Amino acid sequence: MSSNINSVFYAESYHPIQAGSIDGTDILPHDNAVYRALLCSNAALYDPTGDPKIIGDPYCTVFVGRLSHLTTEPTLHKAMSKYGRVKNLRLVRHIVTGASRRFAFVEFETEREMRRAYQDAHHAIIDDAEIIVDYNRQQLMPGWIPRRLGGGLGGRKESGQLRFGGRERPFRAPLQPIPYEDLKKLGITPPPEGRYMSRFQVPSPPQKPRKLVEKEEYSYKRSSVDREELSQRSSSMERDEHRRTVGRKQGSRKRSYVEEESQYGKSSEDRPECSPNTTSIETDHNYKRSTLDREEHYHSRSNAEGGEISRKRSSRYKEERPSKRHGHYSRSNH
Repeated sequence: MSSNINSVFYAESYHPIQAGSIDGTDILPHDNAVYRALLCSNAALYDPTGDPKIIGDPYCTVFVGRLSHLTTEPTLHKAMSKYGRVKNLRLVRHIVTGASRRFAFVEFETEREMRRAYQDAHHAIIDDAEIIVDYNRQQLMPGWIPRRLGGGLGGRKESGQLRFGGRERPFRAPLQPIPYEDLKKLGITPPPEGRYMSRFQVPSPPQKPRKLVEKEEYSYKRSSVDREELSQRSSSMERDEHRRTVGRKQGSRKRSYVEEESQYGKSSEDRPECSPNTTSIETDHNYKRSTLDREEHYHSRSNAEGGEISRKRSSRYKEERPSKRHGHYSRSNH
């Protein structure tokens, strides 16, 4: 028994009578708050999943207690970000006054980051207050009853409601014989003889069940496949839309070629054809070439018309010139 003086153990499930016992072997309540918590437990008056404000993964969430009244959400977020990426944070406040209740729940992105905060943030100083950090017992500890109903863990001596079995106040190893039969009748887990821990050892928080891990991995893989299919579908739709747009542009250019060539008198046989496989560079080249052809045709036509006009003028001038000479000669003879 002397070797158990400095040994402790921690509760894996919550029982109000056991939580009120310093060594976890009491079989009778010792205060009225324990009676109230026992009534709530037996009558199932408390539902830990019934709080609508609870969000996030409980295996990635830590409980932060004994905060300063001055601590705000940004201050707590900055302090807890040292241990990992904070996903959600809820500082519990009074429903009427809005004042801080001095405890909060902080959810991290991963379970590894949560365990780092659980290990290193305990007894850290925030706004001149020494905080305590524990895992989310409200959702992960079987049989949990909160302090407002007479349960909870820890507490101060002056409160008159000390509760044992938690990280701050673990059970001490029993120095008296353990009443196994009475504990079994009450449904209380007996102390783990031979498996006690040192006061300086840190108890490990519950691990996520393998089934949940596999389910999350499957859902993540499925969502990844869905995202890939969605991205491929959207990219194919974009390519089809681009092809339709290019086709419409090529069709409009082709119609404009036909209209312009008909206006300038160019036959359809001389037009460069625009096949569906023609690229935009070839189309621009054909457009420029057809434009040059139209300009040359216009200039040649203008030159031809100008030459015809000049020939007509010269022929008329030749016709008029002899007549003028004849008139001049006739006047000189007279």
